[in-house]
Amino acid sequence: MTSLPFTLRWGILATGGIATTFTKDLLIDPETRSAGDIRHVIAAAASSTSASRARDFLSSVNAPSSSKAYGSYKELVQDKDVDIVYVATPHSHHYQHTRLALEAGKHVLVEKPITVNAQQCAKLRQLAQEKNKFLMEAVWTRFFPLSREICNLIQNGSLGNIVRVYADFSFWNDVPTEFDTQHRMINPELAGGALLDLGIYSLTWVFMALYHTQQQQEPATAVKKREEPVVSSAVTKYETTGVDQTTTVLLHFPSTGAHGVASTSIQVATTPNPAHASPDAIRIQGTLGDLTVNYAPRPRTYTLIPAGNEKRGQPAPFAYQVVTKHEDIPGGGHGMFWEADECARCIRDGKLESGVCGLEETEVVMRVMDQVRRQGGVVYPEGIESLEFPLGGFGL
Repeated sequence: MTSLPFTLRWGILATGGIATTFTKDLLIDPETRSAGDIRHVIAAAASSTSASRARDFLSSVNAPSSSKAYGSYKELVQDKDVDIVYVATPHSHHYQHTRLALEAGKHVLVEKPITVNAQQCAKLRQLAQEKNKFLMEAVWTRFFPLSREICNLIQNGSLGNIVRVYADFSFWNDVPTEFDTQHRMINPELAGGALLDLGIYSLTWVFMALYHTQQQQEPATAVKKREEPVVSSAVTKYETTGVDQTTTVLLHFPSTGAHGVASTSIQVATTPNPAHASPDAIRIQGTLGDLTVNYAPRPRTYTLIPAGNEKRGQPAPFAYQVVTKHEDIPGGGHGMFWEADECARCIRDGKLESGVCGLEETEVVMRVMDQVRRQGGVVYPEGIESLEFPLGGFGL
């Protein structure tokens, strides 16, 4: 007998652009990506301003008529028909809204960055464990089949020892002038700046290559903790608001000697002209060859380049090739459904964390970003850095 697919019922907390993209992806039939074991239902959505705005949102994404609309986040998290809440508010609000959902006994997928700082991340992780609820940061890039394939190539030694990683995600489209201080990208009240919004993608690729793929198991003994990097950075800030405009991070892993360089900017772009797109936003360099990836957040192709010449020979086990088999995203989606599928399978199987994007690693990335902000003097208002809950002004 064929078992029925596991159904996960979603509540969408906030109705902005990222919530729209994610919800549209949820509505794509999982069969289009050979995911017949799970399915997703949009149970409800909420706006902090009015139920009518939530209804407009549901209508705009063609959600089923059974989806409920709420004019407050508290109503959403109290809905018994909601299994998991997707938090899609600004960075500054992630801690308060994720905690609201966890306190109400809901599983949570929260947009990146999970919080503003590492201590908030640690608190949410502790609370999720106490409540026996699943929690994950929505770093959608990690769940692309291409990303998983690259991690496997690194782990099976196809590239040899990884020595150096370069990763950039810089984006200047629709970036405000420094005098447009209320724009979310440069507003400190919303935890603005390049690092938390864009730089996390650059750091994600460095961590996938140099941290996530570290060997964790000691032979015939206990689990070995993965090594955290030593952090150095340079930051250029907006004079008007004090958030970072251009940031470069150097991560050094002492035990292997590997280096990772993660850069981001909202003054220049990784791809300044679409007619001349760069094929190597990410470059992973191993002793047997290099691997380049075309685009940090939404990777579609990668290239393998053996380390070989007339003097060295060609020791790598692969030939030069551009891998395009992942170029088309199933179902015409954006690619955010893969992280949703991970949530469904983890919750179905009783897991509180994902093995692909676990909270231990998420917390380490937050600690790196904390250090970068300290080194660069990027400071946010006390309220959005706080562990206090609940706080006024967060639409709770």
